[in-house]
Amino acid sequence: GVQQRGADHADPPQAVAARLFALIGLLIAAPAFAQTSAAPLFAATLHDYDDKPFAFERLRGKPLIVNFWARWCGPCKKEIPELTAAHDKFAKRGLVIVGIALDDKVEATKDFAKAYEMRYTGLLAKEGGIALMQAIGNPKAVVPFTLVIDRHGNIVGSKLGAMNHAEIEAAARQLLGAK
Repeated sequence: GVQQRGADHADPPQAVAARLFALIGLLIAAPAFAQTSAAPLFAATLHDYDDKPFAFERLRGKPLIVNFWARWCGPCKKEIPELTAAHDKFAKRGLVIVGIALDDKVEATKDFAKAYEMRYTGLLAKEGGIALMQAIGNPKAVVPFTLVIDRHGNIVGSKLGAMNHAEIEAAARQLLGAK
Protein backbone atom coordinates (compact mmCIF):
# COMPACT_ATOMS: atom_id res chain seq x y z
CA GLY A 1 0.00 0.00 0.00
CA VAL A 2 0.87 3.64 -0.05
CA GLN A 3 2.82 4.85 2.95
CA GLN A 4 1.62 8.11 4.44
CA ARG A 5 4.35 10.30 5.82
CA GLY A 6 3.91 11.23 9.45
CA ALA A 7 1.29 8.55 9.97
CA ASP A 8 3.72 6.03 11.39
CA HIS A 9 2.25 6.29 14.89
CA ALA A 10 0.42 3.31 16.31
CA ASP A 11 -3.04 3.10 14.79
CA PRO A 12 -6.03 3.11 17.11
CA PRO A 13 -7.14 -0.45 17.91
CA GLN A 14 -10.36 0.02 15.91
CA ALA A 15 -8.36 0.78 12.75
CA VAL A 16 -6.12 -2.22 13.31
CA ALA A 17 -9.16 -4.44 13.92
CA ALA A 18 -10.94 -3.10 10.83
CA ARG A 19 -7.90 -3.83 8.67
CA LEU A 20 -7.51 -7.28 10.22
CA PHE A 21 -11.16 -8.12 9.56
CA ALA A 22 -10.80 -6.91 5.96
CA LEU A 23 -7.73 -9.10 5.55
CA ILE A 24 -9.45 -12.10 7.12
CA GLY A 25 -12.44 -11.48 4.86
CA LEU A 26 -10.18 -11.70 1.83
CA LEU A 27 -8.55 -14.87 3.13
CA ILE A 28 -11.70 -16.76 4.04
CA ALA A 29 -14.42 -15.41 1.76
CA ALA A 30 -13.59 -17.23 -1.46
CA PRO A 31 -16.42 -16.95 -4.01
CA ALA A 32 -16.66 -20.74 -4.36
CA PHE A 33 -18.05 -20.93 -0.86
CA ALA A 34 -21.01 -18.69 -1.59
CA GLN A 35 -22.73 -21.73 -3.11
CA THR A 36 -21.27 -24.26 -0.71
CA SER A 37 -23.69 -25.56 1.86
CA ALA A 38 -22.85 -27.03 5.24
CA ALA A 39 -25.77 -29.44 4.78
CA PRO A 40 -23.55 -32.47 3.97
CA LEU A 41 -21.62 -31.83 7.18
CA PHE A 42 -24.77 -31.60 9.32
CA ALA A 43 -26.04 -34.77 7.63
CA ALA A 44 -22.83 -36.67 8.41
CA THR A 45 -22.41 -39.24 11.13
CA LEU A 46 -18.85 -39.20 12.40
CA HIS A 47 -17.29 -41.05 15.34
CA ASP A 48 -16.06 -39.79 18.69
CA TYR A 49 -12.85 -40.91 20.37
CA ASP A 50 -14.74 -43.78 22.01
CA ASP A 51 -15.75 -44.94 18.49
CA LYS A 52 -19.38 -44.09 19.17
CA PRO A 53 -21.40 -42.60 16.28
CA PHE A 54 -21.74 -38.82 16.50
CA ALA A 55 -24.45 -37.12 14.43
CA PHE A 56 -23.00 -33.74 13.45
CA GLU A 57 -26.58 -32.43 13.45
CA ARG A 58 -26.21 -32.23 17.26
CA LEU A 59 -24.02 -29.16 16.75
CA ARG A 60 -26.53 -27.23 14.64
CA GLY A 61 -27.37 -23.83 16.13
CA LYS A 62 -23.91 -23.34 17.61
CA PRO A 63 -21.16 -21.08 16.26
CA LEU A 64 -18.59 -23.52 14.88
CA ILE A 65 -14.99 -23.61 13.76
CA VAL A 66 -14.60 -27.00 12.08
CA ASN A 67 -11.07 -28.12 11.32
CA PHE A 68 -10.28 -31.16 9.17
CA TRP A 69 -6.85 -32.57 9.99
CA ALA A 70 -4.68 -35.67 9.88
CA ARG A 71 -2.02 -37.13 12.16
CA TRP A 72 0.55 -37.11 9.33
CA CYS A 73 -0.08 -33.44 8.45
CA GLY A 74 2.74 -31.10 9.59
CA PRO A 75 0.76 -27.82 9.30
CA CYS A 76 -2.10 -29.45 11.22
CA LYS A 77 0.24 -30.10 14.15
CA LYS A 78 1.20 -26.40 14.22
CA GLU A 79 -2.45 -25.32 14.10
CA ILE A 80 -3.71 -27.53 16.95
CA PRO A 81 -2.27 -25.39 19.80
CA GLU A 82 -3.87 -22.28 18.25
CA LEU A 83 -7.25 -24.00 18.02
CA THR A 84 -6.88 -25.21 21.61
CA ALA A 85 -6.06 -21.65 22.75
CA ALA A 86 -9.17 -20.33 20.98
CA HIS A 87 -11.25 -23.10 22.57
CA ASP A 88 -9.92 -22.16 26.01
CA LYS A 89 -10.65 -18.48 25.39
CA PHE A 90 -14.06 -18.63 23.69
CA ALA A 91 -15.80 -21.90 24.71
CA LYS A 92 -17.46 -20.27 27.72
CA ARG A 93 -19.05 -17.77 25.28
CA GLY A 94 -20.54 -20.58 23.20
CA LEU A 95 -17.97 -21.16 20.47
CA VAL A 96 -17.55 -24.82 19.55
CA ILE A 97 -14.33 -25.90 17.88
CA VAL A 98 -14.42 -29.31 16.25
CA GLY A 99 -11.42 -31.22 14.93
CA ILE A 100 -12.36 -33.88 12.39
CA ALA A 101 -9.55 -36.36 11.85
CA LEU A 102 -9.22 -38.01 8.45
CA ASP A 103 -8.53 -41.29 10.13
CA ASP A 104 -10.13 -44.61 10.94
CA LYS A 105 -7.73 -45.57 13.74
CA VAL A 106 -9.59 -44.52 16.86
CA GLU A 107 -6.94 -45.35 19.49
CA ALA A 108 -4.08 -43.79 17.50
CA THR A 109 -6.12 -40.62 16.91
CA LYS A 110 -7.17 -40.46 20.56
CA ASP A 111 -3.53 -40.85 21.70
CA PHE A 112 -2.41 -38.17 19.22
CA ALA A 113 -5.11 -35.76 20.44
CA LYS A 114 -4.04 -36.37 24.03
CA ALA A 115 -0.35 -35.87 23.22
CA TYR A 116 -1.18 -32.57 21.46
CA GLU A 117 -3.49 -31.51 24.31
CA MET A 118 -6.50 -31.02 22.03
CA ARG A 119 -9.16 -29.82 24.45
CA TYR A 120 -11.81 -29.14 21.82
CA THR A 121 -14.31 -31.63 20.36
CA GLY A 122 -12.57 -34.38 18.44
CA LEU A 123 -14.22 -36.62 15.87
CA LEU A 124 -13.10 -39.12 13.24
CA ALA A 125 -14.38 -39.02 9.67
CA LYS A 126 -13.22 -42.61 9.01
CA GLU A 127 -13.67 -43.66 5.38
CA GLY A 128 -16.10 -40.83 4.57
CA GLY A 129 -13.72 -37.93 5.22
CA ILE A 130 -12.50 -37.29 1.67
CA ALA A 131 -16.01 -37.32 0.18
CA LEU A 132 -17.29 -35.13 3.00
CA MET A 133 -14.59 -32.49 2.43
CA GLN A 134 -15.27 -32.56 -1.30
CA ALA A 135 -18.99 -32.05 -0.67
CA ILE A 136 -18.35 -28.95 1.46
CA GLY A 137 -16.01 -27.08 -0.83
CA ASN A 138 -12.60 -28.76 -0.71
CA PRO A 139 -12.46 -30.63 -4.05
CA LYS A 140 -8.86 -31.82 -3.63
CA ALA A 141 -9.46 -32.86 0.01
CA VAL A 142 -6.48 -30.85 1.27
CA VAL A 143 -5.75 -30.71 5.01
CA PRO A 144 -5.82 -28.71 7.10
CA PHE A 145 -9.16 -27.35 5.95
CA THR A 146 -11.26 -25.15 8.20
CA LEU A 147 -14.86 -23.99 7.98
CA VAL A 148 -16.39 -21.15 9.95
CA ILE A 149 -20.11 -21.84 10.41
CA ASP A 150 -22.57 -19.45 12.03
CA ARG A 151 -25.49 -20.29 14.35
CA HIS A 152 -27.79 -20.55 11.32
CA GLY A 153 -25.65 -23.32 9.83
CA ASN A 154 -24.20 -21.10 7.09
CA ILE A 155 -20.57 -21.35 6.04
CA VAL A 156 -19.34 -17.79 6.56
CA GLY A 157 -15.66 -18.50 5.97
CA SER A 158 -13.18 -21.17 5.09
CA LYS A 159 -9.49 -21.73 4.65
CA LEU A 160 -7.41 -24.32 2.86
CA GLY A 161 -4.18 -24.61 4.80
CA ALA A 162 -3.32 -23.79 8.39
CA MET A 163 -4.94 -20.82 10.09
CA ASN A 164 -2.76 -18.67 12.31
CA HIS A 165 -3.65 -17.21 15.70
CA ALA A 166 -5.01 -13.93 14.28
CA GLU A 167 -7.20 -15.72 11.72
CA ILE A 168 -8.66 -18.08 14.30
CA GLU A 169 -9.32 -15.21 16.74
CA ALA A 170 -10.97 -13.14 14.00
CA ALA A 171 -13.19 -16.08 13.02
CA ALA A 172 -14.19 -16.62 16.66
CA ARG A 173 -14.99 -12.93 17.14
CA GLN A 174 -16.95 -12.85 13.85
CA LEU A 175 -19.07 -15.79 15.00
CA LEU A 176 -19.62 -14.40 18.49
CA GLY A 177 -20.28 -10.84 17.32
CA ALA A 178 -17.45 -9.66 19.58
CA LYS A 179 -15.41 -6.53 19.25
